[in-house]
Amino acid sequence: MSLLSLSLVVLAAFIHATWNLLSKRAADAGPTFVFASNVIALVLYLPWVGWVLAYNAHNWSLPVAGCLVLSAILHLAYNLCLQRGYQVADLSVVYPIARGTGPLLSSVGAFILLRETPSAQGILGLLAVVAGIGFITTQGDLSAFRRPRGLDGLRWGTATGSLIAGYTVVDGYCVKMLGIHPVVLDWLSNLLRFFMLAPIVLSNWSRAKEKMKGHWWLAFWVGLLSPLSYILVLSAIEMGAPLSLVAPAREMSMMVGAMFGMLILGERVTAWRVVGCAILIGGVVLLGSAKA
Repeated sequence: MSLLSLSLVVLAAFIHATWNLLSKRAADAGPTFVFASNVIALVLYLPWVGWVLAYNAHNWSLPVAGCLVLSAILHLAYNLCLQRGYQVADLSVVYPIARGTGPLLSSVGAFILLRETPSAQGILGLLAVVAGIGFITTQGDLSAFRRPRGLDGLRWGTATGSLIAGYTVVDGYCVKMLGIHPVVLDWLSNLLRFFMLAPIVLSNWSRAKEKMKGHWWLAFWVGLLSPLSYILVLSAIEMGAPLSLVAPAREMSMMVGAMFGMLILGERVTAWRVVGCAILIGGVVLLGSAKA
């Protein structure tokens, strides 16, 4: 993976952790918040998509259409699962489980479907990333999962992680094999999700507006940051970075989340978190220099 590709993935990790913190604050708005941020993303990224379509040739075909539809379904299910998980459990449970299971499954998918050959260094880096996530999350204490609703977070986090793996492999195939531009892929996927959610949200508009009270600015920032973080990742894949390495490297966002908790929320800095951050950084370095 080139230095530029790795830099894009690291920047995406910072942005991803940020929009998830914002989304957690609007968890009670549920699907309505997902719909609102989706609409905002469509508006904000339309000029960029228009420019890409005007100056870049695209090969529209039945496989491309199928890939877009499947991507939209997986992303919508991911957003709804994530938002539901934030309603019933802590961010510190749902987010790390989702981000931890995603890279494992997506890397396996890349090996099987995209025929990427794993290297020993890449596998070691992947395992280090996952181990670092475990240290940061549990801090050596698994009692969080035994608390009331702790298993709810485990279930929703695992479901979300599975969907992350699904859309990562599908979108990687769209960009790498079918040549779809990352911005176009993300925007068209958003457009399809708009039509899927619109009948549900607009059927009771007054209730939707009530749920969004105080959340519009959060929706704006999530609508801006969520696509950007993913476009950066897809751009790294388009530049030739192996999906099997990009997927786990993205999970550096877990370290960023831990940093946010320590520096912004004043959470206690423990030895477990320091060790976890060190292992995770080491894993990202290994992934960045590995050859698939």
